Amino acid sequence: MFSQTRGGFIPEDLLRPGRGESRYPADTVIGELGQGRASTAAYACANSAAGALFSGRPDHSALSSVSASMRESHIRALDAISPRSYRIGGGREEADGSVSFMVRFIGREYGITGELFVRYITRRIQTGEGSAVAGNWIFEDLILEEAKDRESEQQESVNRYDFSPYERFF
Repeated sequence: MFSQTRGGFIPEDLLRPGRGESRYPADTVIGELGQGRASTAAYACANSAAGALFSGRPDHSALSSVSASMRESHIRALDAISPRSYRIGGGREEADGSVSFMVRFIGREYGITGELFVRYITRRIQTGEGSAVAGNWIFEDLILEEAKDRESEQQESVNRYDFSPYERFF
């Protein structure tokens, strides 16, 4: 079976996920959305931190792991675009053990993209029977690009796409 698209006909096998395969929606600027290769807990932490920044709440517990000046700086940068929504791209583990997520804050006319980092930390706690190790995910850092209008974002995303060598050849 074939489906007709704007560019021609595409076999149904390519459009429909196979058994055991999952396809996430993609944002044209930051790529695949969703958890990606990150753990569920890391994704939840990143989503909570992005949500706190989006809502402009510097006192949110998800942001307590960074300095007040860093929180205020990020919130001011986001206030400049008056974000209406945000999206988080699939996570990946970095060489230093942190997990990074591409994030995009979308306003009516402008958007800001960046990379949000979370880290799993452990600490030794004293219990009545000795000590134990406890751990949790914390928001570590956010690197934001400059605000761009929608047209600039879309143009850059088109230029950022890297075709595979096979597609380039044909």
